[in-house]
Amino acid sequence: MAAKAPSAATESSAGSDSNLSQGVLLVNLGTPDAPTPAAVKRYLAEFLHDHRVVDLTRWLWCPILHGVILQVRPKRVAKAYAEVWTDSGSPLLAISRQQQLAVQKELNHRGFGLPVELAMTYGNPSISSALQSLDHQGVEEVIVLPLYPQYSATTTGAVFDKLARVIAKRPEFPGISFIRDYYRREGYLDALAQSVKDHWQEHGRGERLLISFHGIPKRYADNGDPYPQHCHYTAEQLAARLGLKEAEWLCSFQSRFGREEWLQPYTDKTLEQWGKEIRQVDVICPAFAADCLETLEEIQVENRDIFCTAGGEQLSYIPALNDRHDHIAFLADLIQQKITV
Repeated sequence: MAAKAPSAATESSAGSDSNLSQGVLLVNLGTPDAPTPAAVKRYLAEFLHDHRVVDLTRWLWCPILHGVILQVRPKRVAKAYAEVWTDSGSPLLAISRQQQLAVQKELNHRGFGLPVELAMTYGNPSISSALQSLDHQGVEEVIVLPLYPQYSATTTGAVFDKLARVIAKRPEFPGISFIRDYYRREGYLDALAQSVKDHWQEHGRGERLLISFHGIPKRYADNGDPYPQHCHYTAEQLAARLGLKEAEWLCSFQSRFGREEWLQPYTDKTLEQWGKEIRQVDVICPAFAADCLETLEEIQVENRDIFCTAGGEQLSYIPALNDRHDHIAFLADLIQQKITV
């Protein structure tokens, strides 16, 4: 049950003592510090060393990672980052900062004076530095919200692991209240549907809607990762809210890496086929709480080119929820349910 807002007397002091003992940690995946091969190499080394991300034995994986991938991939990825980089840094970091400030403002508006910090699982700002900041603000219990609607061991599980490694080095650590996923929550699904309706109203509607999620190796799902079920639930609920017929939408998976089989159907292959059949398509990526390289470059540039080269005329990308008010209000709802007063 959601906590009730404090009384006016409590609000006047920007939150009660019990409120001030809690804080919020928003966590997303991560980003390099700059769109350069050196910065991307540092970031990829940390990211791809995580056993949650690549579960191969280290004696097999490390020679491949250091001998091949980190020698070749950083230059190409840095070029892609340079295409979408902003004055505030990478889109993921810039938008995540906007979300942090917006959630803080929304909680303050509701009378909860909780500090809100942002961290990335890989790169900066780190989980360690964010926890230190919360420590300095007197926080004794941290509400951790990974910004992944659908759970996967490769994302949410990795946040939990990194958090555990950080606090394992401390003689004392704060209480942890961890929000595992929110793919079934009405507020999230309603915000997704409204974002599509808003986009259609402004830009017109394509012939089909492709609901594209970040992929994982199929082997991970076969071993028990519930991510594909969470994605399909989200896609089905979104299509239902939009009143789409079966032939008007499809759930697909993007961003595969390496040679093994990943979750299918693949987004790029789907768009290649659809380019031969239809002229206009809309694409939304519900697994991303904030726009990033995978949406702004992979979907809007690479996959648009694939669709148009195959014969399609227009691919319209529907932005992530980012700092939309309904999205921020929903995130604040999630957090408020964890607040003790």
